[in-house]
Amino acid sequence: MLNIIGAIFSGLIIGILARFFYFGEVPMSLISTILLGIGGSLLAGLVTSRGSKEFHRAGCLASILGAVVLIFIGRQLGLGGG
Repeated sequence: MLNIIGAIFSGLIIGILARFFYFGEVPMSLISTILLGIGGSLLAGLVTSRGSKEFHRAGCLASILGAVVLIFIGRQLGLGGG
């Protein structure tokens, strides 16, 4: 249970930071921001594990960059009202 609460809290912080560092307005709800942060952490973890058999958690900076990449991809696909 504590892992889920930690993932939600860190997802919120990472999502807010990613929205702050992304150029331009990023209109999303609080739930979307949390999911963005969690998705950014997962994306960064997959990239940093690079073929390893074990999944490694990425650092905060890599997670924020992963979330910014997800915002960019969503904008290119026409998602997220922008």
